[in-house]
Amino acid sequence: MASDTVTKRLKAVWLTAVGTVRRWRSVVFSRLGWAIIGVNFAALAFLLVGMAAITENRRGLVEAKELSLAAQAEIIANVITETAVSGDAPGPRMDADAAREVLRRLSPLYVPDETRALLHGPGPILVADSDLIAGEVEQSALPPVGAEAGEREIVRRLVRPVEQWWAGIFVPAETRALTNRTLEDEVAAAFRTGEPQSGVRREADGARIVSVTIPIQLIQAVVGTVTYESYDFEALIEAERQAIIPFAGAAIFAIMASAVWLTFSIAQPVRDLSEAARKVRLAGGRRVALPDMSRRRDEIGQLGQAFAAMTNALYDRLDAIESFAADVSHEIKNPLTSIRSAAEILPLAKDDARRDKLIKVIQHDVKRLDRLVTDISNASRLDAELAREDLARVDVGRLLTDIASTHGSARGPGQPRPVQVAVSARGDLGVRGHEGPLSRVFINLIENAVTFSPEGGTVSVEARRSPGPHGRVRITVDDEGVGVPDENLEAIFDRFYTQRPDGAAFGTHSGLGLAIARQIVTAHGGYIRAQNRLGPDGARLGARFTVDLPAGTRAAG
Repeated sequence: MASDTVTKRLKAVWLTAVGTVRRWRSVVFSRLGWAIIGVNFAALAFLLVGMAAITENRRGLVEAKELSLAAQAEIIANVITETAVSGDAPGPRMDADAAREVLRRLSPLYVPDETRALLHGPGPILVADSDLIAGEVEQSALPPVGAEAGEREIVRRLVRPVEQWWAGIFVPAETRALTNRTLEDEVAAAFRTGEPQSGVRREADGARIVSVTIPIQLIQAVVGTVTYESYDFEALIEAERQAIIPFAGAAIFAIMASAVWLTFSIAQPVRDLSEAARKVRLAGGRRVALPDMSRRRDEIGQLGQAFAAMTNALYDRLDAIESFAADVSHEIKNPLTSIRSAAEILPLAKDDARRDKLIKVIQHDVKRLDRLVTDISNASRLDAELAREDLARVDVGRLLTDIASTHGSARGPGQPRPVQVAVSARGDLGVRGHEGPLSRVFINLIENAVTFSPEGGTVSVEARRSPGPHGRVRITVDDEGVGVPDENLEAIFDRFYTQRPDGAAFGTHSGLGLAIARQIVTAHGGYIRAQNRLGPDGARLGARFTVDLPAGTRAAG
């Protein structure tokens, strides 16, 4: 039993590890992940190339070395000029033996390690070599007879051409020409021009050396040259590169950490959103858990919240459509059932009076059905109309006045005396909106108030604007009816809710008027509510509907 438990735990750990690896792999090898990693490593490559270029083309290092060698060569050249050069006939000449002795005596002081001094006479011919004078012979271990070169030597031979090519990229053409110059060329140039020669030369084995040649001359005649060669240039470059390695390592670590962090902070959330969108598409309207990015304060978090809000709005719309379809089906079935029952009984009616009554029922239900279909069609098209139409400035005061004038003295059901509609509109009542839908709101409210008003009553419509440049326009519609039960003040805005006044014919209202009004007002950024007007004794004096809309730009003038 214990072994089964351990096996299950190990299996769970294994599945978790596999899932994590797959998730990381899917993120790292995604296009966005590759883009992030590629951009970071491209920046790193430019950084490393720049570092290499700096070490290869560090003119300050070369110039400092040339100045040091030139100063030492000048000392030896001056001493040889004073002690080993004579101006006797047939012309100035340098005593080779004396010059060789000067070089031998001064070499311990002015020819440091990794440096070589060469003395040339006219020809040019080599007169003295500091290494030979000091008795130093370059020693290198030879491989055993028949043995091949060691691995390091093979690698060096392979890498040397690459290094030469790499160095040539960042070195100017003029410097490259000096690099390819031989010692004989440099000495010959000094004899020919009488000017010091310097530069970085490349030996036959590919090694680079810094060389300076100073002419030995009496007046204008060049009788010899002193050449200083430094063999530690490669070591200096290597030291420069070694010094850069810790910084390059830190840069590599920082770039990799940045790439990984960016990959998992950007690519992973985007991938989660993509996967959530796919699940939403395949869910068939069923709600799917969405990634929670509310804690993020960056653009990815805003994208996640916008995606969640959009998806939730879509779910709400689907729920509303489903509920609306169920309500429509229920409301349409009632008149259809009544029509079918009357049609089934009609052939069985034995007298004309009964047949006339059944025909009137059918006609009434057909009208009711037509009214329902019309109102349902208007409600279903409302969102599309509001989305397609452009906003314009609507004068609410003029709109209310026009609606009241078309109603004139309206009569409610069973009202011998008409109901008066009085409008009071003051100030600038402009709003930004759609005139057609807003007209439908006020028509519904006024017709609803007329329906519930008593015989000879008055429907009072008042519109006011609150002060300030960004005020709001408030419209109230008051009737003198029985009011609305307190428990139904919110329910009356539900679809297909009907509360008929006494004496009103059944089926004269679809129950969509106030629901449509709220939908329109909400789409305009406002609100609509119902309340009862109460007298001093707490008795209901009638109902009041209040519409509050954001005001538009004030009219000029």
